[in-house]
Amino acid sequence: MNHEDFLQRAIDLAVEGVNSGTGGPFGAVIVKDGQIIAEGSNNVTTSNDPTAHAEVTAIRKACQTLHTYQLEDCILYTSCEPCPMCLGAIYWARPKAVYFAAGHQDAADSGFDDSFIYEEINKEYESRNIPFYKLTPQKTLAPFEAWEAYDKKKEY
Repeated sequence: MNHEDFLQRAIDLAVEGVNSGTGGPFGAVIVKDGQIIAEGSNNVTTSNDPTAHAEVTAIRKACQTLHTYQLEDCILYTSCEPCPMCLGAIYWARPKAVYFAAGHQDAADSGFDDSFIYEEINKEYESRNIPFYKLTPQKTLAPFEAWEAYDKKKEY
């Protein structure tokens, strides 16, 4: 199989998800050494999980399959340009490449507009649509100090 074949599988998963009523029009495939190791489709509404996007679902499955939290030797194929949340998950998973079909404007034209999230990121905490408030109680840095001192940690 080639890049187009894997990408077509992601598109097919997206269509299957819509037609089955599973979720939104998004599908993803993760490939290692020319073999599909994980697939995912959007199931936000059926799982009541706002993070159950196709890419996140596929990343979770691939990591479970490979018993790792890093996908350095893998390629992600997704039916649409990833949203900000998925983009973050992709960077944390570290695949070696991402191939996508539709662009974010195509998604926006169908009611999946994520541009407001990018705009929110650049706003001051209190000016965001959902306000964020930074507090500094005692021991604010205790979790990081514990991490730095922990001698059995796995860096990621």
